[in-house]
Amino acid sequence: MDTSLLEASLYTIKAICILDNDGERLISKFYDDTFPTVKEQKEFEKNLFNKTHKANAEIIMLDGLTCVYRSNVDLFFYVIGSSQENELILVSVLNCLYEVTSQILRKNVEKRALFDHLDSVYLAIDEIVDGGIILEADPSSILQRVALRGDDMSEPNFKDAITSKLEVGQRTMKVFQSARDQFGWNILKN
Repeated sequence: MDTSLLEASLYTIKAICILDNDGERLISKFYDDTFPTVKEQKEFEKNLFNKTHKANAEIIMLDGLTCVYRSNVDLFFYVIGSSQENELILVSVLNCLYEVTSQILRKNVEKRALFDHLDSVYLAIDEIVDGGIILEADPSSILQRVALRGDDMSEPNFKDAITSKLEVGQRTMKVFQSARDQFGWNILKN
């Protein structure tokens, strides 16, 4: 009996890709050395797209890898695992990725909206999978974490920080002006 089939591993995800309707890479994260160069990765993505863009299935075996996918309007979502990987686990990661992306893009799952929220989608992918290990597959948990991190960088907080710095600067100027005035009065008195 082959013992490699029996070995359990946390490293279940080989790659996550989001491609456009021309098969071009929008987001791709490869988590192992199956495709070590960008050229090999793009060649695999092109092959994958050519096999899946007209198909109605949700799963395909390609180059010894199990690939689950889903498409919407002009985006194709892929989650790739080894040939021995449980398809249900891959599909749960795919569904989580799609649901989170859909929520981030406010149900407008299109290429243009993805570009507008690229940073949040990358954050979500990092919250779902890290180094090929599935961290979370619950979309609501991912959305909460992405929202918390996004708040740290949001415009209102940035504007508040700038406004706060300006107020401190203005108060400092008033203190210096007051000190200068006091110093001037003391010199005039003497």
